[in-house]
Amino acid sequence: MTQDKMKAVQLLGKEKLKVNVVSKPVIADNEILIKVKAASICGTDVRMYKNGYSGVDEQHPLTLGHEIAGVIEEIGKQVKGYEKGMRVAVAPNMGCGICDQCVSGNTHLCAAYEAFGINLPGGFAEYLKVPEKAIRQGNITILQEEISYEEAALIEPFSCVFNGQEIAGIHAGDTVLIIGSGPIGIMHAMLALSKGAGKVIMNDLQEERLRTAKSLVPELVILTSENLEQKIMEETNKNGVDLCIVAAPAPQAQEASFNYMAMNGRLLFFGGLPKEKEYVFLNTNILHYKQLRVYGCTRASLHGYRTSEKLIASVRIPVVQLITERYTIDQFTQALDNAQQAVGLKNVIVFD
Repeated sequence: MTQDKMKAVQLLGKEKLKVNVVSKPVIADNEILIKVKAASICGTDVRMYKNGYSGVDEQHPLTLGHEIAGVIEEIGKQVKGYEKGMRVAVAPNMGCGICDQCVSGNTHLCAAYEAFGINLPGGFAEYLKVPEKAIRQGNITILQEEISYEEAALIEPFSCVFNGQEIAGIHAGDTVLIIGSGPIGIMHAMLALSKGAGKVIMNDLQEERLRTAKSLVPELVILTSENLEQKIMEETNKNGVDLCIVAAPAPQAQEASFNYMAMNGRLLFFGGLPKEKEYVFLNTNILHYKQLRVYGCTRASLHGYRTSEKLIASVRIPVVQLITERYTIDQFTQALDNAQQAVGLKNVIVFD
């Protein structure tokens, strides 16, 4: 392969994906070229593969990957503040820069937002071009020495967890219920405990995943789904939980979550539901009489992303424990298959 070419994982349509040899990006004077060192697979990548994505076909392929870390390979002449050889992570979402959401610091909520691996070429490639808009908004975060590239690839999903808990709030001594014991659920548990939660309970339909979570976070109280409400009341002296985080794409979990709540409790619906299951039945009398607050969250701000890098670098949030397997780009199909089958936790593509 010549120096002006590179390998990239490209989506070509519904359940159509290929590792292609494509042109290496050429940067302008106001852009940066990143040599990708690690990029992890997300549930969004799996959904885009299984369902296809608007505007993506064999004539208009999309390079996937939005959980990205690497080293600066080239810098445009007009770029300031960065140097060749810097170890960096790249937040995927960027806004227009001028709307009310952007100027308030919420570039990730911009109505015209763009994102690497979603509607711009992403990080499952040997090189990533970062446009001027992303550089100026602060999407590139310089890594501390204590954090590896593989850990840095997990800043993005952890920053979404951080965003959710900032919105819902964690109070010292809280009893927290997390529904879903995948990587996101485990990150929620790690963060809640680091913020002073008194007890963290985790539930999942798959008992093996619960046991895995318990092995990584020994402080967890794990509960299987049979008679879950009764078990929760026994664990909380019949009070219910102060905060429930639904970290599973399951409408039945959202519906049932109201039944687990303490008076004045908070619920966080983390992540979306499949389109055909997005309407759920909720007993709003419980919401009313228990004075509950229900929150949603999506993506993460750049401030949250940089704070997440600091937390991971401090080893307070040991995300390295979530990395189940590492693959080369040529092994991407195997990595994606494992992610689809929920084999292990985080599958990371690593590059030389």
